[in-house]
Amino acid sequence: MNAYPDLRLRRVRRTPGIRAMFDLEVPGPAKWCWPTFLVPGSGVRREIPSMPGQFQWSADRICEAVEPVVRQGVGSVLLFGQSDLPKDNGGSAAWDDRAPVQQAIRSLKRAFPGLTVLTDVCLCAYTSHGHCAPLRPDGSPDNDAACACLAKVALSHAAAGADGVAPSAMMDGQIAAIRAALREEGFEETLLMAYSTKFCSACYGPFRDAEGSAPRPVPGMPADRKGYQASFANPRNALLESALDEQEGADLLMVKPALFYTDMIAAVKARTLLPVAAYNVSGEYSMLIATARAGWGDLGDLVREGTLALTRAGADLIISYWASRYEEFFGKRA
Repeated sequence: MNAYPDLRLRRVRRTPGIRAMFDLEVPGPAKWCWPTFLVPGSGVRREIPSMPGQFQWSADRICEAVEPVVRQGVGSVLLFGQSDLPKDNGGSAAWDDRAPVQQAIRSLKRAFPGLTVLTDVCLCAYTSHGHCAPLRPDGSPDNDAACACLAKVALSHAAAGADGVAPSAMMDGQIAAIRAALREEGFEETLLMAYSTKFCSACYGPFRDAEGSAPRPVPGMPADRKGYQASFANPRNALLESALDEQEGADLLMVKPALFYTDMIAAVKARTLLPVAAYNVSGEYSMLIATARAGWGDLGDLVREGTLALTRAGADLIISYWASRYEEFFGKRA
């Protein structure tokens, strides 16, 4: 290869047209998934203070929320929910057929038959202690009891019409338990998206505000999820989680968070032929807004650069709160 002055890399960067010939493209809206929040009640549209521009919705207004997202061409939504039923040790309200998520699934599938409706399958917003599993008398999580509960939640979502379920509790064996339950009940076609490499991250704070799912201190159990979510300091163990979820029957894998973990997205992508999703989480969303509001960067530029980072790392599906603003940031490109 000839060196400078014959080799001038600026030639491929000189004009917008030349750059467009060689630059990666942001994925089209069909490759995006919008996470949104269901709450009890009716007529609810309530902005989440720590997530500007994102809202809690009651099930009777979820179609109003999703319609502009569908109009932009976004291919899927991921539903999170709460309930007004009493919280208990096992989170039984999560699989109640009258819960907001189950109601929302039915409404969305009637209104938007072509929309892929995915649901989060966890217990933390429904348990009395905010953990993702029932707790034993000594305060430790009961992993196997949690798997049985998660299977009930997944079945209730599938029965309501969900196209896919996404267990996020990080319990050992949860994918196998849910896959077996779906098969036994005739839901062989239901997608199973594994939160396969979900780290115990400091970036979940705004989400926990929205979902009311922060863990609470109980005797024998710390008020965190370090005992079951992946450690960001142990990437080999996190990769093993993804490998095991694939063996247990997952249809696609996920890395969460995303922007802090592009190395892990690339590592998971290199080890699997399954699709890989990247969840651009609430803290990553809110920190970009805070940066822009402080005058330290342009929001559109920050969002576009962050999204391309996930694309470069190998994400096939981008789960992001920016999906509801796809046209604003990506619809018209120079």
